[in-house]
Amino acid sequence: MIVYNKQLLDNEALTDEADALFQGGFISKDQKKFIEKELPVLKSQSNILVRIGFFLLGCLLYLSVCGAISLFGLSAENTFFQICCYIFATVGFVGAELLANQNFHNHGLDDAFILNALLCLGAAIGITTEGYEMVIAFFVTIGALFMFLRYLHVLSMLMFCLSATAFLFYGMFEFGDIGKAILPFIAMIFAAVFYFLTKKRMNRLNESYYYNGLLLANSFCLVLFYLSCNYLVVRELSAELLGVEVKPGTDIPFAYFFYAFTFIVPIVYLGQAIKTKDRIMLWLSFLAIAFSIYTIRFYHSVLPIEVALTLGGIILFAIAYFSIKKLKEKESGLTFKPDRINHSDSLLNAEALVVASTFGMKPGVKTDSPMEFGGGGFSGGGSEGSF
Repeated sequence: MIVYNKQLLDNEALTDEADALFQGGFISKDQKKFIEKELPVLKSQSNILVRIGFFLLGCLLYLSVCGAISLFGLSAENTFFQICCYIFATVGFVGAELLANQNFHNHGLDDAFILNALLCLGAAIGITTEGYEMVIAFFVTIGALFMFLRYLHVLSMLMFCLSATAFLFYGMFEFGDIGKAILPFIAMIFAAVFYFLTKKRMNRLNESYYYNGLLLANSFCLVLFYLSCNYLVVRELSAELLGVEVKPGTDIPFAYFFYAFTFIVPIVYLGQAIKTKDRIMLWLSFLAIAFSIYTIRFYHSVLPIEVALTLGGIILFAIAYFSIKKLKEKESGLTFKPDRINHSDSLLNAEALVVASTFGMKPGVKTDSPMEFGGGGFSGGGSEGSF
């Protein structure tokens, strides 16, 4: 299914490990350069600004091709309008395939063709179905999943998560007010099931090619799970979708559950993040705690805003100060000391990389010794007295 040469993908993973080892001070700059020279990799772009520039250039190229095609179809008018987006989507898929065959991966040019292909696919389905959102979301979900599995495009996984969630939401809207009323609980269950499925898949992953995409989907599930039953989100969606007007002295159904969910889930995230040393979950827990505080202040202004901000700053400063003081001397586990290396598994390939760069050996290449060993004329000596 993957279009890229797996040897190049493995080499790219090794060069990433070499860069991490260099940043951690485990190998020298010369060793890092030697490793990068000896291992051919895909044409990628790690600089985000340069990648955005290539993305804009790719969009210009994509629009130029589509514009040239449109010149031939203007005479057809309505007929061409019905099929033009399908043609443009095909251009995107073909362009992504050609760029992948030229070893472009996370470069910017391929991003332009892949994302525009998905956009045109959604527009084409929208024109055909006269804006039927559920069907549009379904086909974009399938297209995004294909793009991720074939081209290892992480942004396509984000598109898959968003379109799959949209498909769930529009599907529940089909059941009328009942579907809208139970939507928060369905979304919560969907996020939990999808989270454990991606987590299980990550733990059993034999090849690391899909790891980043699965990690993104796993993190997306954490966000969706929290927002699905957050009190502010549920109350505002109830007013928008069901027309529920909360009058003074009243509240939405199951309000106590949503209040409890809003504050318990961030604490669970925080505890689990500390227990498993999961940095992404740790940051998400901080964001969830902040949004929970905002949720309460949105409806209940206990203190003036300036007083609340001052007290919040003092509390955060105290937590940060005592946490740093307690953790700054720890060498392992949860510690305040900076990481010498970014990836927890970077040392797995450290020995092979250091040996290869030190002795000038390519991975997997055997070297023949100029000395011939063998024989043994003297008992136990292993030599015959002559060389």
